[in-house]
Amino acid sequence: MAVRIKTRFRKSGPKTVEERASVVAVAVWKAAHEAFRRMGKENFNFTSPEQVTGFVTEFIAFLVQIADRIVYGQISEPDRAAFVNALARHLSRNIQDSQVELRGPGDYVTPFFDTLNARFRDYAECEYGPAGPGYAFVRYLGERVAEVMNAADNKWVLEYVMEIEAPDAVKVVKKAVGEVMGVKVG
Repeated sequence: MAVRIKTRFRKSGPKTVEERASVVAVAVWKAAHEAFRRMGKENFNFTSPEQVTGFVTEFIAFLVQIADRIVYGQISEPDRAAFVNALARHLSRNIQDSQVELRGPGDYVTPFFDTLNARFRDYAECEYGPAGPGYAFVRYLGERVAEVMNAADNKWVLEYVMEIEAPDAVKVVKKAVGEVMGVKVG
């Protein structure tokens, strides 16, 4: 995945967890959009703005969960909560801005957070080990994306997401979280 991410701050000195989360949010956003762009180039059909939004939201939910799992046990619980909350807030602003531009005025943050919270519950059942997300973790993303994209019209979505897009996006987020948060990644 050819996603360039910036993991260094212009100003030296200590950074808050929220400032660090903003950098990781950019990486998550870019990784989700790169997955969308590449799937379009591979002739997967996106037929509506809602479908595009659903796709990006599912990828973001997956990648936020990856970021959370990476920092788990490596930073304090209060810092972890602050990191995940700040990450979600930054991404919700991106969702709101992009949806207003794409679809017009409205509340796009509430459905985004509803999906994010639902996926947190669902992904909590999935294994994440030293090598990264387990099979069920990645398959769940593939299933969610296939559902959003109406798999009957895009029959290889599940496999493509699991084999190509998810692993590439995970690499981007691992790099960003590891460098920005100063934690060990598998």
